[in-house]
Amino acid sequence: MLDIRRLRLLRELKIRGTLASVAAALNFSPSSVSQQLALLEKEVGVPLLRKTGRRVTLTPQAEILVDHAAGILDALERAEADLAESLTTVTGTVRLAVFQSAALALLPDALTILGRDYPEVRIEMIQREPETALYETWARDFDLVIAEQYPGHAAPRHPGLDRVQLTTDAIHLAVPSGGQGGDIRSIEDTAARAWVMEPRGAASRHWAEQACRQAGFEPDVRYETADLQAQIRLIESGNAVGLMPELVWTGRVPTVRLLDLPGRPRRTIFTSVREAGAQRPAILACREVLERTARLVS
Repeated sequence: MLDIRRLRLLRELKIRGTLASVAAALNFSPSSVSQQLALLEKEVGVPLLRKTGRRVTLTPQAEILVDHAAGILDALERAEADLAESLTTVTGTVRLAVFQSAALALLPDALTILGRDYPEVRIEMIQREPETALYETWARDFDLVIAEQYPGHAAPRHPGLDRVQLTTDAIHLAVPSGGQGGDIRSIEDTAARAWVMEPRGAASRHWAEQACRQAGFEPDVRYETADLQAQIRLIESGNAVGLMPELVWTGRVPTVRLLDLPGRPRRTIFTSVREAGAQRPAILACREVLERTARLVS
C-alpha cells in the first residue's frame, strides 16, 4: 500500500520545483523530504527522481504517480467534506487568501458575522495578490480565495477550481482634491502627470497601463506600490494620480476626487475553492457570509 503522505510530497515537488520549496511549504526539513521520497521509491520499486545539475526532476513513472496522487487527494477532501456535512455543528478551519481592497471592505464585517453565526469556524487570513492566490489555492495552500478580474483581462484558471461571482466594483480615476487636481477633467488630462500604480505583473497594473494607452499616452509611472493606502496618500498629497476601485472607500468618505472613466468599467470580484472541498460546511458558511457582506457594501 502506497503512503499518501509520500505521494503528496511527490506532487508538491512537481508543483514547487525544488526540495527546499517543498520543505518550506510543509514545514519540513529538505533532508526529511528527500528521505520520504527515497522511501516512496522503495515502495514502488522504480526510480522516481533523477538529478539534473543541482536540481531533481521527476521520471515518467513519477509523473504517473503525481496524476493519481491529485485524484486521491481530491477524494480525501470530498470524504472530509461529507464527514463534516454529517455533523450538526459547522466547524473547522478555513485558510483564506484575499487581496487588499477586499480585505478592507469585506473582511471586518464578514468576520464579525462568522464569529456570531458560526463560532466554531476558525478563519486564517493572509493577504495575497489574486494571481498568486489562485495558484496557491489550487496547490492546497489555501481553502478559499477572494480574487478579482479586470474588464478584458481574464484571471488565471486552474483545473479543479470553481469560480463564483461575489460582486462588481467600479474603477475611477483618482486625482488630488482642490487646486492640485482641479484642472483634470478626464484621463486624457493626466498625460503629463506622475502616476502611482501597482508593481508590474499585477492585473491591475496591466489594465491601468492599457487604459492610459487607449487614452493616447504612455503613463509616467513614478511610484509603484501594492499598498492602496500608500497610493491614496500619494494622490491626496498631490504627488500622483491613479486608478482606484470604489470598494476601497467602503465605510469612509473619499479623500480624493473620483472621476468616471470612459465606459464606466467595473472589475469582477469572485471567490474560488477546490471543487473537491466546495461542499464543506465551513466553506459554504464563509461563502454565504461573504455574499451577504458584499450585498451590504455594494
